[in-house]
Amino acid sequence: MPEQMPKRCDFVVQDLIVKVDMTLAGDVKAIDPAVERIMSAVREMSCGEGKEFEIETAIREALANAIVHGCEQDRELTVRISVGCDQERGMIIVVKDPGSGFDPETLPNPVVGENLFSEGGRGIFLINRLMDEVRFRDRGTEIWMRKS
Repeated sequence: MPEQMPKRCDFVVQDLIVKVDMTLAGDVKAIDPAVERIMSAVREMSCGEGKEFEIETAIREALANAIVHGCEQDRELTVRISVGCDQERGMIIVVKDPGSGFDPETLPNPVVGENLFSEGGRGIFLINRLMDEVRFRDRGTEIWMRKS
């Protein structure tokens, strides 16, 4: 049985049904199979209906950030993802990595100035645009996302 999500998060409510609770290696090759499995479960949940593109993109970006930055692509390290459905509040996704974290407030805006030409740095920007609510915990090593 999957671990209960921490009660400190405002997203958690008593009726949350956790459909996916998995750990994957810190390897970018683990992203596609994980996303396929997660999206299969998302399609079974009624609270993600019609929002699969936004959910899948946010999951891909969060996992990529966790693996590339949190695990530094070290296969010995792992990323944990939990996906649940709350009929009142929607899809809830939590991604946790073992990294040292970051301050999301200090990330440069990827759509202004020279940042437009940068090869990376758009993951958090996209997640914030695609999801209804995004929160960072534990110095940025944990991201909580909600899609109604």
